[in-house]
Amino acid sequence: MKAATIRDVAQRADVSVASVSRVLNGAGPVTEATRKKVLEAAAALQYVPHSGARSLSTSRTQTIGVILPDLYGEFFSELIRGMDLAARALGYHLIVSSSHDDAEEASAAIRSMRGRVDGLIVLSPHLDAANLAAALAGRTPILLMNGGADADRPSIVVDNHGGAVQAVEHLVATGRRRIVHISGPAGNLEAEARLAGYLQAMARAGLPTSVVEGEFTQPSGHAAGVALARRDPRPDAVFAANDIMAVGAMLALQDAGLRVPEDIALIGFDDVPIAALVRPGLTTLRIQIAETGRGALERLVRLINAAGHAVADTACEVIRPELVVRSSSQAATSSPTNSDPDHAGGRRRVAAETPSLKGEKT
Repeated sequence: MKAATIRDVAQRADVSVASVSRVLNGAGPVTEATRKKVLEAAAALQYVPHSGARSLSTSRTQTIGVILPDLYGEFFSELIRGMDLAARALGYHLIVSSSHDDAEEASAAIRSMRGRVDGLIVLSPHLDAANLAAALAGRTPILLMNGGADADRPSIVVDNHGGAVQAVEHLVATGRRRIVHISGPAGNLEAEARLAGYLQAMARAGLPTSVVEGEFTQPSGHAAGVALARRDPRPDAVFAANDIMAVGAMLALQDAGLRVPEDIALIGFDDVPIAALVRPGLTTLRIQIAETGRGALERLVRLINAAGHAVADTACEVIRPELVVRSSSQAATSSPTNSDPDHAGGRRRVAAETPSLKGEKT
């Protein structure tokens, strides 16, 4: 059966095409009687507005493009969940693509979306890729995430350096001295900032540093855990550059017969959902991933609505991580009762006296 057109709806409702357009687009005055007739006709004919035709008349597609380094893992699923909730509330749809952490693929994705989306969110932890993304976007409003602070473009970054310092200082405060860092991949701005924070905090504490390279994946964290379990002397604490590597390391340490935190304390970064579910609960740096995604999409919509205005939003918004203390890093001298409430057995949480997450403009 041929799909109904706007003219079919107008004929059935006995009104003009312009009246149908005003009703369906919510633009322009119509009487309640006309609105009712149009909606009933559209429902009877199962009429679906043509998005291409609508975009030609309004210069909007009501669609936002999101380009991520990867589509796999809890971090990205949480980020998209927050964006999707905000998009639905604001009447937008998402087109999501992966750059596979490659600048050329990111370029291809951006080119494919130009003209099809009202704005772009590009998550790129590589400076060259972030600069390329901004250049390719043309007049399309773009919001960069985790590509480094940039005073000339609207962007959102996490204070990865400050979060890493918090992690090390927490471990030192619990009595740990042989603290190893499982780093993220080389060339990744977030991984490099977290490594720099670890090195700075260890230097301040007068402690020797030790870095094991990882890839932000659970297998790389597991491999690091296997290697650390064989060391002599073993580390008494591990700070992993993200939660997924921390979980991988935890499994490897437990398989080797070591206890977390009694033998080796463990801390991650991001606070993905699984961090509160593993046993023991994982101490981590929380950045409220879904909330960050929601805020990013809402900000991009504001950029879209302000396009062409004299005052441009070029601020870099900084997300300050919050230390969430769970059982995996309890003090070396503490009894097992001083642990996380997220776990069974009536245990209680050790509260971290750190400021709550807030987006700050710089």
